[in-house]
Amino acid sequence: MRRPIRMPAPQSPQPITHYENFPVASWLCPAQLRAPIAAIYHFARTADDIADEGDATPEQRLHTLQAYRQDLVATSAAANSGATAHEAPPVSTQWPQVFGPLGVALRTHHLPTQLLHDLLDAFEQDTRKSAQAQGYATHAELLDYCRRSANPVGRLLLHLYGVTDDLALQRSDAICSALQLINFWQDLSVDIPRGRYYLPQEDCTRFGVSQADILAQRQTQSATNLIASCVATARASMQFGSELVHQIPGRAGWELRLVVQGGLRILDRIEALRYATLNQRPTLRWWDFPVMLWRAVWM
Repeated sequence: MRRPIRMPAPQSPQPITHYENFPVASWLCPAQLRAPIAAIYHFARTADDIADEGDATPEQRLHTLQAYRQDLVATSAAANSGATAHEAPPVSTQWPQVFGPLGVALRTHHLPTQLLHDLLDAFEQDTRKSAQAQGYATHAELLDYCRRSANPVGRLLLHLYGVTDDLALQRSDAICSALQLINFWQDLSVDIPRGRYYLPQEDCTRFGVSQADILAQRQTQSATNLIASCVATARASMQFGSELVHQIPGRAGWELRLVVQGGLRILDRIEALRYATLNQRPTLRWWDFPVMLWRAVWM
């Protein structure tokens, strides 16, 4: 195990520059929560990039993710030790820009670290499945992946907002799983060539879509019907969760409205393409944002 060194933890996470379908730690977010939210985002985004970007082998990706997890363990232990940031707690030597701000968030807000480990579990699973060209047998299995790849982020945010009731957690999970599913159906043309298969086999069988069609990215009528069904399921999940916007106080609730509307707008874009995302990747344009804002006002 690499030995962390002692250095001051940076107080401000890096700015968010990666393309997203929704706002992250924007000006709508309460000022005192922007830093911990950005820290959580950068932790998840960096791990996702380790698992997904570049030309590393699966073994190298898993090795790097293991080192990343060790830094999470070390940072969490330092945060729980009672030491203050001024006492220079140990942080990562390889990812100080991630674990410095995350350590401050853990120390200040007592974030549940198991949710962060769940995210890493999901990224490791993605790496292994891609290496073996494996998909998901059932929709339930895919949702279990979403439980670890997406739902922890929503629960971490609810923790920061002080919202902990069961219905809020269910609605948060519905929104986060929907966002993950929407990302899958948006990115089919990108993920399939990279060996990532998220269309459940049981659904492919039900709609008469063969594995050969998926691998060849043939937009048959059966494939179109399958993707349309997947989009409808994601939309229903988002609509169930959308009532959470009324439970989140102040400006944070408005940011969540835009998150929900961003996901729904991507579904609109998929529908406008007649569900032909095996060959095209829809994205949001500047003119989508006034539509999202108008819809957010009337939620």
